[in-house]
Parts: sequence; C-alpha cells; structure tokens
Amino acid sequence: MKTTSKLYREERRNAYLFIAAPVIGFLVFILVPALYSIYGSFTNWNGLGQMNFIGLQNYIDLISDESFHKSMFNTLFLMLGIPIGIILALLLALGLNRAIFGTQFFRVVYYIPVISSIAAVAILWQWAYNGDYGLVNQFLEKLGIDGPSWLMDKDTVKPALIIMTIWKGLGYSMLLYLAALQSVPKTYYEAATLDGANAFQVFKNITLPMVKPVTFFIVVTNIIAGAQIFVEVQVMTPTGGPEFSSATVVFYIWQKAFGNFEMGYGSAMAVVLGLFIFIVTFIQFKLNEKSSFELD
Repeated sequence: MKTTSKLYREERRNAYLFIAAPVIGFLVFILVPALYSIYGSFTNWNGLGQMNFIGLQNYIDLISDESFHKSMFNTLFLMLGIPIGIILALLLALGLNRAIFGTQFFRVVYYIPVISSIAAVAILWQWAYNGDYGLVNQFLEKLGIDGPSWLMDKDTVKPALIIMTIWKGLGYSMLLYLAALQSVPKTYYEAATLDGANAFQVFKNITLPMVKPVTFFIVVTNIIAGAQIFVEVQVMTPTGGPEFSSATVVFYIWQKAFGNFEMGYGSAMAVVLGLFIFIVTFIQFKLNEKSSFELD
C-alpha cells in the first residue's frame, strides 16, 4: 500500500481548505437560492406566508403578461449598446496602444467610470439628462438644438440608458483590448509591412484575429450583464419610465416580488431569465468553437 508523507497530507488538507470557501459560497449563495427559486416559481407565495403549489400557472400567466413582454423587449433593446461599445473600445485601445504622450493619463480617465459606483453614475447621468438644466441639453442648446426630456420621453429614454451604459463600461473593454493588442508579437506587423500590406489589411488579417478571444469574452459577459441590468433603471427611472418604456426584466421581477409581494410570480420570471441567459451563452460558445483564432 502506497503511503504519503506528512508534508503531502498537510498540503492536500490546506488545498481543500482554500477551495472550501468558494465552494461553500457557491452552494449557500447561488445553488441553494437558485433551487429554492425554481421551486418557488411553481407556487403562489408572498415571501412570508405559506408556499401554495399551483403548478405551471405562473408560467402560463407570463405568456399573456404584456408588461413582461415589454420588459423583455426593453432588455433586448438596451443590448444594442453592446456592439457599439465593443467597436468604440477597440478603437480607443488602438489609439492608446501607440507610444505617444498622454496615453497613460487617458487610460486612467477612461477607466474611472468602471470603478465608480453604479448608483452614483446613474444619479450623475440623471442630472445630465434633466430636460430643464441638464448638461446634455445645455450642450445641445449651444448647437441650436432643442433637447428633449430624455428620461421622460418614451422615444428617448432607452437611447439615453444605452449611452450611459456604454460610457460606464467602455474603460473595462478598452483595457482588455489594450492588453490583447500589447500581447501581439510585433514580428507579425513587421512581416506584414515587408509584404506590402496596407493598414486595413493588417487590421483585418492580424489585429482582429488576435483579439478575437477577447471579443468573445466581452460579448458573453456583456450579454449576461445586460440581461440583468437593474440599478440604472431603478435610479434613473424609478417607475419604469413613461409607459413602462425603460423597465427591464430584472426591474419587473423586483417590482413584482418586492413591490407587490408576488414572490412566486417573480421567481417564475427569474427562471425564464436564467434560461434565456444560459441559452444565449451556450449558443455563443458553440459559435466560438466553429471559429478559428488562427491568422489568415
């Protein structure tokens, strides 16, 4: 029988102790609540009293719930900012990857919103979007444009939220792209230059393929985060915006579960949202498997 040394046993015990914290945290704060929420979605429960099993009734009610449909549409609409943010982040990274004066300063400036409190950022933009004295309309007035009441108009509230979310997350994506660009071997660019490739060909055949793994990561994480957007809507449009035009799925879940004490119905929406995120993420991984990161 093979024996192990005392040092090996101590190292193995310490390894189990190190991984115990995240495992226990996952079980207590993620897995158990998720399973409890799935069960709660089949009940009529106000969060305090008895959970009465009603089968699939909550899910059936979701099919005809216009507010749920609208909140789902709003959530998907706000995700239009994801490709815009990715393009802007890549362009910024390309600019800040150059050895010119001031790049370090601008890297810090663009990253400040990322580490700022989302609630504070939402309040800041709420003031900026004010139709009477907001900075946005003051700037537009200088250009001779009469700005709207951004957060009080159903046609402008979603674009306003998209602009804010892009501004908030731009620095994070930019930093990831910047790290990817700096890891590309310079010999690739030197070889392309010797072969007579122009700037567009270099960007298309070298830069884009080399940053594709980062793009995949940003897309997946942004979709997951975008499907769960809540604080921005809650702070900037506490009622869900005019005609419920800015309410997201998570906002509607919060409204039903903690505002109307319909925990069972809120749990059903949470399960549907979780399935949506899982399916979209699964599709993204499958599409990524079919693509190649090799240079053309």
